[in-house]
Amino acid sequence: QVQLVASGGGLVQPGGSLRLSCAASGFTFSSYAMRWYRQTPGKERELVAAIGSVGGSTSYADAVKGRFTISRDNAKNTVYLQMNSLKPEDTAVYYCNARRLVPQTYDYWGQGTQVTVSS
Repeated sequence: QVQLVASGGGLVQPGGSLRLSCAASGFTFSSYAMRWYRQTPGKERELVAAIGSVGGSTSYADAVKGRFTISRDNAKNTVYLQMNSLKPEDTAVYYCNARRLVPQTYDYWGQGTQVTVSS
């Protein structure tokens, strides 16, 4: 049974930090690229950050570059998103995603964790 369990969200003041975690089970975590997305009501889900299966390559949305860092620990089957210098516009539900394209496409989603940035 595939599971992606996201945690670490909450309420934080502008300028603060949060660290999201996503614990994976039920599939070979080290074979999957991992991504964090976010979504606000009425908007499409937005890709925030991505990391390759062995963690060597990362990419970020322009809105979070220099503030967010994605990392993974394949021994713990967990991906992280360190979020610093948070802004009110970072408020969203954050979802983790596992994706593999070879030999066929596999796409798994977690349940989401709410991040609210407000004073």
